[in-house]
This record gives sequence, structure tokens and C-alpha cells, in this order.
Amino acid sequence: MFEITKEELKKILPSEGPSIEEVKKYLEKYNDEYIVIKCGGSVLDDQNVFNNFINDISILNKLGFIPIIIHGGGKRISSRLNDAGIKSNFINGLRVTDEKSINIVEDVLNNLNKEIIESLKKNKCASEGLNSKNKNILIVEQGNKDLGFVGTPKEVKQSIIEQVVREKKIPVIAPLGLNKIDQVFNINADTAAGAIAKKLNARRLIIMSDVEGVLNSDKKLIPEINTEKVNELIKKQIISGGMIPKIKNSLDVANNGVKGVCIIDGRLNHSILYELLSDKGSGTLIRS
Repeated sequence: MFEITKEELKKILPSEGPSIEEVKKYLEKYNDEYIVIKCGGSVLDDQNVFNNFINDISILNKLGFIPIIIHGGGKRISSRLNDAGIKSNFINGLRVTDEKSINIVEDVLNNLNKEIIESLKKNKCASEGLNSKNKNILIVEQGNKDLGFVGTPKEVKQSIIEQVVREKKIPVIAPLGLNKIDQVFNINADTAAGAIAKKLNARRLIIMSDVEGVLNSDKKLIPEINTEKVNELIKKQIISGGMIPKIKNSLDVANNGVKGVCIIDGRLNHSILYELLSDKGSGTLIRS
């Protein structure tokens, strides 16, 4: 992170984002720390939301951050599989990926990876795609055999990420991995982001989704929760369905060296900036 004057901040920050005073205070907090950001859902499927996301990443970059991006691509994958006449089946929220599907999944994710790189480039933001075809960083083993080519990360090649960061480029990572014989596997994007954040001992893992965060029984946002509170909310079925694996993965990350995991609404303008650089934050912060 570099020193930045008030005048420079005025030029960089959006008028509807966090205040200059807040930003100055928080910039020092993240000095030389890793921020891992996982994006999925509307962030990748709604052009306006996608543009806002790219804009916020560019702002963070101008402020001296080099965030690490991991992207999903579920809706696009479903759409492409559908076009190919392949029905999407899921087990506990994870896509069953057979031999026909894995080639389509790889193609969709690697193309999306390129799109993000190109969009950042247009915003004068240097980045590099890390995927199954270029500098693969995830070594996997097959998980549940019923899921087919779905992998569990067993090794993260930290040195490749660090090299990209040293070159002042933002790593943009596709949730794909290779096994020991270079067979490609699909990885749940939250799981991939969690494994990377743990390996890097990141200061924050931010999960951008299509929900405001974790809600209580009155559908009001819970700003911060820990293991005890999560277990209570699952027991009362306030946290249910697909949110359970997302939260459990977040807790695992928070219990393994990452200071905090935030689930934020990617549809809200500047939600990343508010989470990192304001007093009120954004979404739900999950701590051990």
C-alpha cells in the first residue's frame, strides 16, 4: 500500500461511496494484507452490476490494494449445458459434472476469466488470469464420486499468486483445478475461495452474493456472527438450504487464520468499498 493524499483520494473515490476520512483510516488497516474476493450470481450475470464490480475493483487498485478475485459462473454453465441438451443435476448444492459436462464447464469458466481480465484492462487495471489453461494454482482430488469431475482443493500454489501480486497485477482465478494426472475438475467457487484465503492467511474473504447477508427471524440483517450464533440459527432453521454450506465454509475459513469472512450483497453499489473502507461495513461479518 502506498501513501495517498486527500486530494488524490478526492479524485479516486466515488461521491456516493465511503467518506475520505473513513477511507484514510481504513487504508492503514489493510497495509500489505491479502483481500480475497469471491464474486458470483448477479455480479457476473447482470451487466450493470458487473460494471459496478469492475469499477470498484479498479478503485481499490488505485488506492494501492491488489485484491485476489475468484469468480463463479453457475448460471452461464447451466445455460450452456441446457443448450447442449444436458440437464443440470445437483447434490447438496454441488453440480454433478460428468465427462461431457466438464469440457463445457471448463470452457465457460475460462472464457469468463478472460472477460473479467479484459474489463479490468479497459479500466486501466492490470490483471492476470489463473485457470486450468494458464498457471493452474489448484491441485485437487475427486470429492464425492457421485458428483463426477468435482474436486476438493488439496494444494494451493501460493508462489504463483505471490508472483502475480509482485508484478502489481490482480490475480483473477477460475474455480478449476487439476489432479495429479492433469485431469481438470470443477470446484465450488466458495470452496476454492476459502482454500485460497486460508493458504494466504488473508485479512478478509469477501463473498459477494445475491443476498444482503445473514438475516434473523425478522428478515433483518445480522451485522456480525460467530460459531455459537451460527449453530443456534441452523438449529432454529433460520439459516437453511443452500445458505448452510456457504456459512459453514465461511466459519471454517474464519477458524483457520483468516481474520474475518464477509457475505455482502454484490447488487448494491460500492458494497465492497463500504465493507473494507467504512465504519458501518456491508453485509454480515463472520468471525470464529
